[in-house]
Amino acid sequence: MKRITYKSAGVDIDKANALVGFYKRFARSTHVKGVVSDIGSFGALFRPPFADYDDPILVSSTDGVGTKLKIAFLADKHDTIGIDLVAMSVNDILCSGARGLFFLDYISTGSVKPRVLKSVVKGIAEGCRRAGYALIGGETAEMPGMYKEGEYDLAGFGVGMAERRDVINGSNTKIGDVVLGIESSGLHSNGYSLVRKVFTEKELKRLSGELLKPTHIYCKAVLAVKEKVKIKGIANITGGAFYDKIPRIIPAGMAIEIKKRSWPVPGIFSLIKKKSGLGDREMYRTLNMGIGMVLVLSGHDAGRARDILKKQGFKSYIIGKVVKGRKEVCVY
Repeated sequence: MKRITYKSAGVDIDKANALVGFYKRFARSTHVKGVVSDIGSFGALFRPPFADYDDPILVSSTDGVGTKLKIAFLADKHDTIGIDLVAMSVNDILCSGARGLFFLDYISTGSVKPRVLKSVVKGIAEGCRRAGYALIGGETAEMPGMYKEGEYDLAGFGVGMAERRDVINGSNTKIGDVVLGIESSGLHSNGYSLVRKVFTEKELKRLSGELLKPTHIYCKAVLAVKEKVKIKGIANITGGAFYDKIPRIIPAGMAIEIKKRSWPVPGIFSLIKKKSGLGDREMYRTLNMGIGMVLVLSGHDAGRARDILKKQGFKSYIIGKVVKGRKEVCVY
């Protein structure tokens, strides 16, 4: 009878273990005060800076990068997708005004490909450094038969901390406040199911440089604004975009008007619109259209906020205002 081993069944434990040292090296480059354990423990240990807060609140988020992965597979380019993974969680945590603590990742694949996974983890570590999070743990699962050859999936989990009294939730918003839009790097990590229907495989390969631009991570820039300016609301423009994400921070009795021509829309969005035949409403509900995050603040604070963002390397635009309404967004 032929002997069947775990390795012959498709799981190479030794190959996976050989990557641990590489993972540790990149994880250590992200360490911040509070990290207690190195990667390799059964559970990741972190000591939050409770003494720095009067009434601390933990803020957490988990997410993936969706079918943007399909573009990475097609182009065989894997060094930026990890940045996207981090961005999807930490930008959501930022919407509460929280400062980052730590991040964990989960990578699942049919078979371990060291070259590919090293690129992915390198990107995750880079994303954590950009966000100010410590990468303290994760899991690489080898699952033969679950994925096509050369494919994998990603998920991430982040935790931040905020002072309870300083949590940003839109409740202090007033009619007349302005909406400040911060530029995106492109599509970020949303709308790729549409993109893959709109373009041929040949076009996707040709456009892969644009389509694989990593999602902007706004943590350090927005927290720099928060130190000097009162931010009343923050919305991360991801799936659902303007129509579904911004209403989360609108108080009862109010609405937000967004003026479309108040910022430059990158060419990739115009190309998608032309190829798909979609109308404006569907475009602004599916894609970020060049705005990755919005801040709601008093009009007299907008100039200062824009100056701070500029120093942090981000362009921003006054794209709308708060008006009377029923917790809705009007894009005109």
